[in-house]
Amino acid sequence: MKRWCGGNTGHVAKSDRSGLCRGRLMMLMWIILSSSLSLMVDGQMKISPEMVQQWAVTFGKEIAAMSARYSGAKLLQKKYKDVEGMVKIEELKGEELVKKFAEEMEEMLGRKMKSVKRLAEAAEDADLYHDYNDTLEFDYFNSLLINTVDEGGNQVPLGGEFPLEENEHFNNLPVNTLLSNIQVPTNVYNRDPDILNGAFMSEALNEVFIENFQKDPTLTWQYFGSSTGFFRLYPGIQWTPDEHGVVTFDCRNRNW
Repeated sequence: MKRWCGGNTGHVAKSDRSGLCRGRLMMLMWIILSSSLSLMVDGQMKISPEMVQQWAVTFGKEIAAMSARYSGAKLLQKKYKDVEGMVKIEELKGEELVKKFAEEMEEMLGRKMKSVKRLAEAAEDADLYHDYNDTLEFDYFNSLLINTVDEGGNQVPLGGEFPLEENEHFNNLPVNTLLSNIQVPTNVYNRDPDILNGAFMSEALNEVFIENFQKDPTLTWQYFGSSTGFFRLYPGIQWTPDEHGVVTFDCRNRNW
């Protein structure tokens, strides 16, 4: 059994845990009281160790009662007893467990690498077979302008109807898992020939985005950034500008 060192040897703790806690509390009280008493003039006032121990025990009981009341320990014990019969302790071999985790991690990263590789190959092919056109006219879905109408109720240019639906997999954001769309920062002209040609060329990535997501449902955002400044994002979303109506995000300035 545990005893409080420095106290009355006749007082035995009721349990190892409570004895240890009370021993610490009584030691703390003894230090505090000793420090306070050392300030007395000529040591005229004396308090016996037995009295200090009694104070510490009382203080310890109050702390224990308060902890039991507000910590929910008894409730947890009851919950555990309710399922105790269904709990099974199984010994696992650490080496095999680590090996299994490593294999699963390798498999997961392998799927992600294959998705990126498919996108890269598709983008290279699309660029290879695209003939640049200075006068190209192409209405792509601009993520800032989709589902936006003018004062007359007409869809604005580069806007158009773009269905969005909240998706739990994408943090409950409204998205379109059937289409990607394009974000262009405010300081880039969204009808520049470079942007229009890039948007037209990268339309081929839509099928790859969807295919990747079907093959690996754990994937989240997929995207393609161009050196010309446009950013194709899947699934498509409604881009929100800052409080001044400015879109400052520029994929060319990110640390990819």
